Amino acid sequence: MSIMSAPGFKNVWVLSISTALAGSIIPLMILAGSLAGTYLAPSADWATAPIALMITGTAAAAIPVTHLMRAMGRKNGLLAFMMAAIGTCGLAIVALQLQSFTLFCITAFMLGFCNAALLQSRFAAMEAVSIEHSSTAASIVLAGGIIAAFVGPELAILGRQLTAVEYQGSFFLAAICILLGALLLSLYRPAPIAEATTKHTSTATAQLLRNPSLCLAVASGAIAYVVMSFIMTGTPISMHHFHGHSLIDTKWVIQSHIAAMFLPSFIAPLLFRYLNIRGMMLIGLVCYCATIMIGFSDTSVSGFWLQLVLLGVGWNFMFVAGTTLLPGTHSEGDRFKAQGINDFTVFSLQAVAALSAGWVINVISWQQMLLGCLVPILLMLAILLWEHLQVRSMVQSAYSKP
Repeated sequence: MSIMSAPGFKNVWVLSISTALAGSIIPLMILAGSLAGTYLAPSADWATAPIALMITGTAAAAIPVTHLMRAMGRKNGLLAFMMAAIGTCGLAIVALQLQSFTLFCITAFMLGFCNAALLQSRFAAMEAVSIEHSSTAASIVLAGGIIAAFVGPELAILGRQLTAVEYQGSFFLAAICILLGALLLSLYRPAPIAEATTKHTSTATAQLLRNPSLCLAVASGAIAYVVMSFIMTGTPISMHHFHGHSLIDTKWVIQSHIAAMFLPSFIAPLLFRYLNIRGMMLIGLVCYCATIMIGFSDTSVSGFWLQLVLLGVGWNFMFVAGTTLLPGTHSEGDRFKAQGINDFTVFSLQAVAALSAGWVINVISWQQMLLGCLVPILLMLAILLWEHLQVRSMVQSAYSKP
């Protein structure tokens, strides 16, 4: 029997496509939000504030969303936040009409709540299939982001001049796309394990974090997002405003980057088989280093394209590896708590990276900004080595016991 026809994979495909359609609002906001921010913001330093606030909203909602999912179930929780996202698109339309940077920032923050819920779909997919297929399920849901990668920026451009106010029509089109995603999600039938496992333990957070493999899983996701967000958030401003590349070229680079974030998911299960989880993390770090080298020496459109594609591939390897490692680092009863800790840490640090990107790119050069990304890369290498030594020590201690 093919893996794709195994029990639960119909749910995985429904989750993948429906959340990709609804999630198209995120790449739309990345492109339109930063560019609209340049004329709404009181200062150029605040141009990326809407993006940073969207990520901050994702971080702030990470733990509450996991509790809500446990109480309502994955399906009802996802539907509720999709409806909220449609209303938030309406608020964005009003903010642009009033030329209110404050209201636009509030809108971005609220979209972060919706994003936090959509990101839970990867856990819902892993719960819908057997444990040996969990990495494939997570990869398929993440691969659905390719739809969002192209739909979101296209909606931003198509709707840019749909009304007299720039980008107002973009959010109207996004609301329609989210509604389509919600209608498709009605076909999702939660697996019994996903609905029945509501019992949870009260293991202290400090106790959970004593597991070095859990720390590695969280670090992999967090550093993947920190480096990716820092570079990606600054790219539209660097390309369009500082280096004079066209909006069409900028859109193409962002679309290619987001596609590169998710395309490797199709071969991720095969790569896991040959490289294992930690090997995937190392390959991801290699891609990040290549991104910095290319970006440091080439600011042409092709240079931006290649570095952003490598950035997306590196993110995929590290984030999927961290997501796959996470379920094996805690008991089933601590599932929602561990997921909350993971997502809160990942998106809190991503918010810091996105918020600082706008300020940093106006203070130092693009090349210097890229060099700064070597710090989290070296930190990740140190955590990988530490976790390896800790696990080997625990294994040796277990074998030495009589």
